[in-house]
Amino acid sequence: MSGRILIIEDEKAIVDILKFNLEKNGYDTQAAYDGEEGLRLALEGGFDLLLLDLMLPKMDGIELCRQFREKDTQTPVVILTAREEEDDKVTGLEMGADDYITKPFSMRELMARIKANMRKRARQAQPEDSQDESLEVGELRLDPVGCEVYRSGNVVSLTAKEFDLLKFFMTQPDRTFSREELLEKVWNYEYYGDMRTVDVTVRRLREKIESDPAQPRYIVTKRGLGYMLKS
Repeated sequence: MSGRILIIEDEKAIVDILKFNLEKNGYDTQAAYDGEEGLRLALEGGFDLLLLDLMLPKMDGIELCRQFREKDTQTPVVILTAREEEDDKVTGLEMGADDYITKPFSMRELMARIKANMRKRARQAQPEDSQDESLEVGELRLDPVGCEVYRSGNVVSLTAKEFDLLKFFMTQPDRTFSREELLEKVWNYEYYGDMRTVDVTVRRLREKIESDPAQPRYIVTKRGLGYMLKS
């Protein structure tokens, strides 16, 4: 797999290590060392993934992610953070990041995360023989070709990972999936990651497709088991 990755990180030693390993694996990289420069480059486009540190000069990673998502909902964003606090990671996900990885991390783990997040959405959710078929559940309609979701005929703006998750649910309604299964099938992890990644993405998705996210009509929680999309 190859692609263009923007590294937004203020520590040059970390940038150098990331660039060396990413380029060795066939990726084209560019770096920004502060939040303002990172946002400018990110919005210029042409990148397949952003690696985003949370602690940045001029503009922190959470604000950068928020502003970036206002313009671009599709490019995967993976947060890099040395912070251990749960709130920082969850806030990053709530601002639209697709994933996070905590420093120090192994390059093997980072490469696995990058590959999982860059994988084509059409391969993440459905068997190939039904990729082009429109999916409908209740007032929701998902167009896998145009990568659009409609609720009562109105377009719903989703990030790439939210789209992937909804598409996966809509291909198999009324079936409960554990968080581990969702990480494996939607995030395509070769190992189990942090379950909060799933929970936050479900919460963001509910806020966009449900009339009342607190009393969801579509994506329901099955206590002790996981999540299910009701037909």
